[in-house]
Amino acid sequence: MLKIAFDPIYAHPLPPGHRFPMLKYELIPAQLLHEGVILAENIFSPKPISEDKILWTHDENYWHQLRDLTLPAKEQRRIGFPLSAQLVEREIRIAQGTIDGCHFAFQNGIAFNVAGGTHHAGSNWGEGFCMLNDQAIAANYLLKEALAKSVLIVDLDVHQGNGTAEIFAHQPKVFTFSMHGANNFPYRKERSDLDIPLPDGIEDDAYFMLLKEALPKLIKEVKPDFIFYLAGVDVLATDKLGKLALSKEGCKARDEFVLQLCQANQIPVQVSMGGGYSTDIKDIVDAHCNTYKTAVDLYF
Repeated sequence: MLKIAFDPIYAHPLPPGHRFPMLKYELIPAQLLHEGVILAENIFSPKPISEDKILWTHDENYWHQLRDLTLPAKEQRRIGFPLSAQLVEREIRIAQGTIDGCHFAFQNGIAFNVAGGTHHAGSNWGEGFCMLNDQAIAANYLLKEALAKSVLIVDLDVHQGNGTAEIFAHQPKVFTFSMHGANNFPYRKERSDLDIPLPDGIEDDAYFMLLKEALPKLIKEVKPDFIFYLAGVDVLATDKLGKLALSKEGCKARDEFVLQLCQANQIPVQVSMGGGYSTDIKDIVDAHCNTYKTAVDLYF
């Protein structure tokens, strides 16, 4: 059974000017339920993650400043959200949802987190709407618990996974792959194990040529026993924060290609949804829902 992490706190309301990015977290599961793609039993609500698991990835002082709501104002501005207890609660539930998703992926081949993909959070900083790096936390959890020996993080969000790259810069058991807009945020980028910076306005065919050349080769070379996939839909031409130009059909084909590779190589995959900032919320939700539909068609 496909398992999907979702909690109402994922869509926690924010002050005016910050609410739009959160709307999709309620609308994605609602749309999937409405269309009959999933049933209520596919959805689970994660508990808060334990502090020890956070500290396998994040600096203790940084975490305590988040936990105690004492993060300096300058660092809060870097995150882009005003810090609150509910937002911290949201982050720690997202992180646990991704860990839970790993266990479900071992059972079923694949699992999802409606939120997550918080790849701008580094070991001791938050940035770009990200405070705790859910897939990095889960990757370290797999290594600590001896559930995986080699992990591949496939980050296809329009923005570079700079926090993920920094966290695993000296960890040979985790290979970080980021394919992103060269001129998109973050403007100061970290070095992933493999970065493919893309020119503004790249369309479906050119994008796929690069992805199809890189990813099968990586899987063959890295030989991961677990894959994390960050399936951001801010690669769409309609995205107001991205500078790429994929069609909705191209975005769906991207997901199908990645998930087919995982399935063909019998590598469990956890999917976090990442970014999506098209002007029309329907474009965001449709593109994200296509990722789930692709998984259902392939795995179930």
